[in-house]
Amino acid sequence: MELFMPEFGLVFWMFLAFVGLYVILAKAAWPFIIKSMETRADLIDKGVAYAQEAKSHLDNAKAEADKVIAEAQKQQADILRDAAKMKSQIIEEAKGQAAVEAKKVTDAAQLAIEQARKESERQLRQEVGAYALQIAEKVIRHNMEGDDAQQALVDKLLNEVETKN
Repeated sequence: MELFMPEFGLVFWMFLAFVGLYVILAKAAWPFIIKSMETRADLIDKGVAYAQEAKSHLDNAKAEADKVIAEAQKQQADILRDAAKMKSQIIEEAKGQAAVEAKKVTDAAQLAIEQARKESERQLRQEVGAYALQIAEKVIRHNMEGDDAQQALVDKLLNEVETKN
């Protein structure tokens, strides 16, 4: 039972060693340990604050990015709408110009056709007139072979001229 019941001297020296060790640790080690723990706690608090600030900045950056993306999509839609308007306007202008050019070409073709028709009519009249003169000349020569026929024709023409005047 001696193991369970230590002697008084052993307990006294153990108590004295404990108190001495406690005093040495209280004077030298505890302030350093507490200071280190406070420094570590401050560092952790700063890290948490920095993380919260970084999260806040990240959330703000995400919101800004969403705004920028929304604005870019709006501008893209505006640009596409303007491009579609411009395309239809250019097409309409081209159609108008094509219609004007087609009208000019049609008018020029009609004018050329009309001039060609008039020229053809003029040439036809000249040829018909020339043929008529040739036929009339041949007929008159055939009818006027004698002097009596020529005299009768001249008298007839003079009478017609006198009656008209």
